[in-house]
Amino acid sequence: MICVLIWQNLPKFAAQFCNDWIMKNCMFWLWVWIALMCCPAVSAQDSPTGRPRIGLVLGGGGAKGAAEVGVLKVIEEAGIPIDYIAGTSIGSIVGGLYSVGWRAAALDSMFRSQEWLSLLGDRDKEQGDKILSQKDGVTYVFGFPVSRRGSKNADVLVGALNGDHVVSLLQKMTRCKDSISFDALPIPFRCVATDVNELKEVVIGSGNLPQAMRASMAIPGAFKPVRSGKRLLVDGGVVNNLPVDVVKQMGADIVIAIDLSQEEQKTRDFSLKETIGIGGWLDWVFSRPDIDKYQQNRKDADICINPRLGEYGVTSFSKDAVSEMISMGEQAARQHWQELLALKARIRQ
Repeated sequence: MICVLIWQNLPKFAAQFCNDWIMKNCMFWLWVWIALMCCPAVSAQDSPTGRPRIGLVLGGGGAKGAAEVGVLKVIEEAGIPIDYIAGTSIGSIVGGLYSVGWRAAALDSMFRSQEWLSLLGDRDKEQGDKILSQKDGVTYVFGFPVSRRGSKNADVLVGALNGDHVVSLLQKMTRCKDSISFDALPIPFRCVATDVNELKEVVIGSGNLPQAMRASMAIPGAFKPVRSGKRLLVDGGVVNNLPVDVVKQMGADIVIAIDLSQEEQKTRDFSLKETIGIGGWLDWVFSRPDIDKYQQNRKDADICINPRLGEYGVTSFSKDAVSEMISMGEQAARQHWQELLALKARIRQ
């Protein structure tokens, strides 16, 4: 009898079940649709991690780059995560190493222990005790190469130094010898060089990382340019010594810039250039478009740390000078401590 009643009412039970299931699921999807419509769109200030993305900019300045290491110590102490890095000249060296995993403590040790004169001058230690010597077609004075006319590495590019020792060191430290995308590094990285023929900025985001860093620091006249296809690349400081715009293009929402400039930079008068109608390098010397870009980039940085380094300059590579500049960089960063803490609180929200 019970089975008969169930059988007779089965269509009614099935219909009721279907109605209930449809109503419940329709209401569910209706609420999902309402929630999606009410949620705000993802803004430029949001990242996949749910916080603003932080860009670090490292300016050029030769030996003054030691101060950047001191600044990095304080940034790490404040707990600021870095999402993107852009650097020029020595800033490309510090920034490139930071992007592959070297942190402030290790960079501190590297800067203090490095024999900078031998490194930058490609000094051959075996020839170091001889006033004048030759080896493999290269002429040395106290171990420093002064002529490569008889060498297989000889070329006609203008510049006293090849920078071979620099590239060798960077290859060891970065462990990068092949061509890669710099977006694939632990921290995405860009470095700035200058096309010596067209005097145009070249932002390098892929290729051989040590060679890119070497190109960015190729001070005209001191280091030979780096060949890149049909282009000859020299120091990026010629056109963009504080590449805040570059790190913003990478996607940074907030920028911390380390500026190594020690003097106020002012745009020069155009009247003389226009009167004598010059062009090329002389045109650049008179108009200095790099200063306009520098001034704008400095304004666009959210936190700009500018260590005052006194008597120390681009060639101050002595151990005492390096040690002192690291400390000066740390002191300069601590003057921005409250700004860094405020940034830390902001990205935690």
